Amino acid sequence: MTGTAGTADNVDVVVVGGGAMGSAAAWQLARRGVGVVLLERFAAGHTNGASHGASRIFRLSYPDPVHIGLAREAQRLWRELEDVTGTGLLTITGGVDHGDHPFLHDLADGLAAAGVPHRWLTPQEATERWPGIRFTTPALFYPDSGRVHADRAVAALQAAAADSGATVRHSTPVTAIEVLGDDTVLVHTDSGSYRARRVVAAVNAWASKLLGGLAPLPPLRVTQEQPAHFAAREAEESWPSFGHRFADGSAEARAFYGGIYGLATPGEGIKVGFHGVGPEVDPDRRDFTPEPAQLAALREYTRRWLPGVDPDDFAPISCTYTTTPDENFVLDRHGPVVVATGFSGHGFKFVPAIGRVLADLALDGTRPDRRFAFAR
Repeated sequence: MTGTAGTADNVDVVVVGGGAMGSAAAWQLARRGVGVVLLERFAAGHTNGASHGASRIFRLSYPDPVHIGLAREAQRLWRELEDVTGTGLLTITGGVDHGDHPFLHDLADGLAAAGVPHRWLTPQEATERWPGIRFTTPALFYPDSGRVHADRAVAALQAAAADSGATVRHSTPVTAIEVLGDDTVLVHTDSGSYRARRVVAAVNAWASKLLGGLAPLPPLRVTQEQPAHFAAREAEESWPSFGHRFADGSAEARAFYGGIYGLATPGEGIKVGFHGVGPEVDPDRRDFTPEPAQLAALREYTRRWLPGVDPDDFAPISCTYTTTPDENFVLDRHGPVVVATGFSGHGFKFVPAIGRVLADLALDGTRPDRRFAFAR
């Protein structure tokens, strides 16, 4: 960057935040011929946010057509990104949900209405197929589910963006965003400033800190989530992505925070975790240390329900969730500022499609469906 104090480099769009969402936005913008600079405060491959690690669940299994449609678009774009970069990202393993929560029947109804392949299995059928998981209720199976390699995905998105003409800068913290008009914004860093028509702020846990009053935000709850990799007794490649939901108010729901998700992380074991129940944190003052009671509950769950893992052989993981009150995403534009935050622990599967949504917001103000995103 050539900008110095009192001057600024000119660019069409500055994307702040080089995690998955910001990197996807940079790719989608750059491939349309837009001049893009992507600024990431940390070094490449850092573990401070929500986009690191080797595995995230991919699924089409939502009860509503909006999320299903977005996941279908993302599936197509994941494959396109694989072709563009020559990187394997999306692995289809099949997925299964089980438990006694009525949500599973709502889910089946939504999938049927959208024409998403799925079928019910008896506990015996599910156990025969996946002996590493204990089933006591019917299980809902989705053949098109699987996992996305998160670290490779972020690197691939940035590589694709750069190949399309974007400039990608790591270790470049943004210190302030200054709105000068409907089509002019200054983005300040320690090493200089950028003048742009738009800024896409995809900083998730740091949204409230960076944006201040620049754009309306719902309440955002930032938590440190604490899944773990457990050593597999059953071959890792045989595991589906899975969810287990207990009926509200049941003893098991109280013991295991409502439910569990999991999937294989090849070479690291079976990733198992609770969804969005970690302690609230300041993203700049995390200790990355598992909360003892939750870790103990996670190990007890694996002991009772996952005979295919060793509950005594595990490695804790630490990441952040940034959660909205209804767990829908914040995808919005206010003047020249586009906001992406609040992905609530279930956003990664949608990443390349959300990049398209953010590019649309930046370029022509096209807004996403209000049923899945906060918008004015």
